[in-house]
Amino acid sequence: MADLLIQVREVDGVAVMRPEGFINAHTVRMFEDALEKLVAEGRFTILLDCQGLNYISSAGLGAIMGLIETVRDNGGDILLCNLHENVFAIFDTLGFTQLYRVFPTEAEAILAVAGKA
Repeated sequence: MADLLIQVREVDGVAVMRPEGFINAHTVRMFEDALEKLVAEGRFTILLDCQGLNYISSAGLGAIMGLIETVRDNGGDILLCNLHENVFAIFDTLGFTQLYRVFPTEAEAILAVAGKA
């Protein structure tokens, strides 16, 4: 099995990206390319569903940070959901939970984007 698999689908105007595995020095380019492709396509509301994400390195966090200004300048946002405890701890320790909205589930995040939560 590959260290990282990335699935992307559309739900109610939100690009839902589900990285599965590990985002580290070996896989960060794949993750970054997938994010950049969404932005290039004009998909500025991105939900990172981290249900299958076992680990994210500082390089992976940097890939997210590198696009947030562009995304928000275009009226979008990057949201996070389904964070495992160890992945949440990484985001929280580095202050990402103050910069990004974090939701327990994909459904709750989609509702929040739609203004229904």
